[in-house]
Amino acid sequence: MTGPETRTNGTADGMASIPVQSGPRKVEPVRDVGRGEARTVAALVRAQASGSGERDGGPSGAAQGAASSGPEAGAGSGRGNSAEAGGAVGADDGGVRGVDSSVVAGAGPVGRPGERATVRLRDSEAEEPPRYAPEWLRLRETADAAARALDLLDPLRIRLAGLPGGTGALAVHDLGCGTGSMGRWLAPRLDGPQHWVLHDRDPYLLHFAAAASPRAAADGSGVTVETRRGDVARLTPDALAGASLVTASALLDVLTREDVATLADACTGAGCPALLTLSVVGRVELTPADPLDAEITEAFNAHQRRGGLLGPDAVTVAGEAFAARGATVRVHPSPWRLGPAEVALTEQWLRGWVGAAVEERPELGDRAERYLRDRLAACAAGELRVVVHHSDLLALPRPTGGAS
Repeated sequence: MTGPETRTNGTADGMASIPVQSGPRKVEPVRDVGRGEARTVAALVRAQASGSGERDGGPSGAAQGAASSGPEAGAGSGRGNSAEAGGAVGADDGGVRGVDSSVVAGAGPVGRPGERATVRLRDSEAEEPPRYAPEWLRLRETADAAARALDLLDPLRIRLAGLPGGTGALAVHDLGCGTGSMGRWLAPRLDGPQHWVLHDRDPYLLHFAAAASPRAAADGSGVTVETRRGDVARLTPDALAGASLVTASALLDVLTREDVATLADACTGAGCPALLTLSVVGRVELTPADPLDAEITEAFNAHQRRGGLLGPDAVTVAGEAFAARGATVRVHPSPWRLGPAEVALTEQWLRGWVGAAVEERPELGDRAERYLRDRLAACAAGELRVVVHHSDLLALPRPTGGAS
């Protein structure tokens, strides 16, 4: 199967295509992105993907080492868009009132009221400002990498090996790509030439995704990357013609039931497998435990479901949608496991998680302020352990076009 045509350093119909070779390369930035700033963050993203430790309180060398034995260096928020990557709230004393200037813009578990996912499945919605900061996506990349379910890759490889025209490049569509961490994780784990189509509505993130994209497949074959800005609402079987695989990270939980049905229709109609990772499932474990843990979790989960979004129900709904259309569905846990090596990520996640709970249940205010202050202190002291449960979903639709 041959991937989509690549136009080098050009744009057409809102699409910028960037070839990525196995050697030195030159990448032109997407329009409206500051070159200096883009180079700086792209370098940080590359450092994260290559396993180097950060000096700014980000993931440590130990965390990087843990990630090397697990999946991904992934984009969450999926996006890089995630139900875990909205606006975090806090106070300078660790409370939940006001906005803490130490919070990374775009960090934390939730978005603002009425906010929808960065990548939308409809083209009728008004233009929105960018939602996710690349700093937050970089901060969570190592935890995402260590969490993704490697057990789903063998059945995926078997399916991809049976595609017709096996000598051509795999065409992979990554929805809500953020800074491109899904590609950085998955491309080096698949054999053969690959062409990645990175979808996001934020040109700023698309630039980082292209600049830090993978260079080679597992067997050394070349990887090319194409970026597409805008809605992916017209995700129909025709739109996926020639696609080998659809991927997404931390995207399902910020979609509606209707959105998931559209996605399932498109993938099954095209006979295209879908690997949809890191969807929250509504369970969090904190050690040591606190009596308020359950109330915060319940309030956060309710916040996740605002506006008809699926939140912690996303994996169940998506699995049912794909299965109803004849696909074989596999689900595997993919939890974040956060400890002393992930202090910066844990702190940002805590602020957003508690802030969302208080927004949903304001009566938690005073108790939640004490709770967050104590949790942040334990985190800073290296005494807090957190498991944030997610699930990865692999859907294998019935092949079309003579695929085995």
